Amino acid sequence: MRVLKNVSKHHLLLHFIVFIWGWSPILGKGISIGALPLVWFRIGLTVLLMGLYLIYIKASIKISFKKLVQLSIIGLIICAHWLCFYGAIKVSNVSVTMAAFSTGTLFTAIVEPIIYKRKIVFYELIIGLIIIGAICLIFSVEVKYGLGILLGILAALTASIFSVYNGLFIQDMKEPITSPVLSFIELSAAFVGLSIFLGFKGSYSPEFFTLSNQDIILLIIFAGICTVYPFIASVNLMKHLTPYTINLTVNLEGLYGIVLAGLLYHENKYLSTTFYVGFSIILSAIFFNAVLKQKFSK
Repeated sequence: MRVLKNVSKHHLLLHFIVFIWGWSPILGKGISIGALPLVWFRIGLTVLLMGLYLIYIKASIKISFKKLVQLSIIGLIICAHWLCFYGAIKVSNVSVTMAAFSTGTLFTAIVEPIIYKRKIVFYELIIGLIIIGAICLIFSVEVKYGLGILLGILAALTASIFSVYNGLFIQDMKEPITSPVLSFIELSAAFVGLSIFLGFKGSYSPEFFTLSNQDIILLIIFAGICTVYPFIASVNLMKHLTPYTINLTVNLEGLYGIVLAGLLYHENKYLSTTFYVGFSIILSAIFFNAVLKQKFSK
């Protein structure tokens, strides 16, 4: 009974985190600056808040150079994921981005077996192909959002890669490192990497640092509520749940995001019925996959 209680607790926490993440694209849409400065400010504020939290709890950051390099690589993948995700929102809209992002189930079905060195599950690939078919259906009627769909798919791919690698890294971690410290190192590497990239790109200008009052407020909420807490909590959940379970549940972020986008930005007025048919197929495939996975695991 205690095991079932723990599993239930971890799943409930995961769903709460995903609901918070569902607000991330909404906030990203509401912030007026482009994807590059948006991600830079978000990561910078997040690292600052995490650093203050680590000082408050008097956390010790002791890690080998090899592990530091590994975490830094994961951090750069996270940075690429956010750039693709919010880039997709800026060039299309929340609904299209979240539909494309739902392809994460397919990528995890491929990436996880490769990294964990297990056999690829046949029905996962079939369901993944169904999801790809639904994406093609959406693309056929929403051609104007083609770049957004492509960036959303790349966001899903990078998300599945860093989730699986994080899960593997945590399982193999022999050093006493906590989730907040691990997250702080990853995002610090992401911030340094993006800062160097922007420096070479010559992006630092007075306009880059010009923010409206609304943007400042939304960025603080973005970093504090939608990033620091859920990111630390989700990394900790990887000790108790598989990457596939996490990525499967994360697909609900798309449902939350699309519903919120319809309520707040009225995106439902600009999307065709075929879009919602395609997205319904994606959601049905995802949850059918969950049923099959539970059945075969027994």
